[in-house]
Amino acid sequence: MAEQGSPLEQLVAAVRASARYRHVSAGFIARIGAQELAKRPNLKAAIKATKDRLHQVGGAYRGTRPDYQASLERLRGAFRGNLSDLRPLCLEIMRTHASTRERLPVLAEFYGSIFDALPPVRSVLDVGCGLNPLALPWMPLAPGAAYYACDIYEDLVAFVGEFLGLVGVSGGAWVCDVLGEVPRQKVDVALVLKLIPCLEQIDRAAGRRLLDGLNADHLVVSFPAQSLCGARKGMPATYEARFRELMEGRDWRVRRFAFSSELAFLVSK
Repeated sequence: MAEQGSPLEQLVAAVRASARYRHVSAGFIARIGAQELAKRPNLKAAIKATKDRLHQVGGAYRGTRPDYQASLERLRGAFRGNLSDLRPLCLEIMRTHASTRERLPVLAEFYGSIFDALPPVRSVLDVGCGLNPLALPWMPLAPGAAYYACDIYEDLVAFVGEFLGLVGVSGGAWVCDVLGEVPRQKVDVALVLKLIPCLEQIDRAAGRRLLDGLNADHLVVSFPAQSLCGARKGMPATYEARFRELMEGRDWRVRRFAFSSELAFLVSK
């Protein structure tokens, strides 16, 4: 823990004073900030570098922040006891998150094809979830399945938790820094969707540590097939090569799924 008034304390306070990053986990900011302070003694430069890295790993995907309270009220008004009631509104809300928005054209195909390759799924952990929990109406989960979700954004996590409660899905949502501690919740399936490239910008070993540490029978690991501006730039081949590196030395079964905007792997441990 940084001492009161230390450069790291000042950096965290300065970053969280920004409207864009005020809801990011203080521990996650401190982790990146400590790295940047070690590279440069100038506090102002370290603050800027920390914000730049936060943009790379999360801010670039946030898009326009939804009015979470208004969205919850609309969801409450639309819900009649069946998740399918919420599909139009969930699509609208998910469009505000760039990473989730890319998946929307193939949403039914994505979850249908992957979950069809699995036994009944009774529990899910969504790591670095973003707004993906709002895709629950498209997920063919077993009746009464539990859904757990975590992310670095406090406001997003609070919204996801309220959403899960609204639709009567057990589980929960919490703020997490998976660079520091891998969630140990035991589940049938862990979703690691387009997360590893973000984590490995901060720590090259983070992807391997995460996949090894997750307490799940199956992992759904995906990578973007194109940049946020739509350019492919050989990304599928690059990320598939990286994924194969991560699988080296592990006797896990892997199935590959290629979608227009995303490359996914179903890993059975």
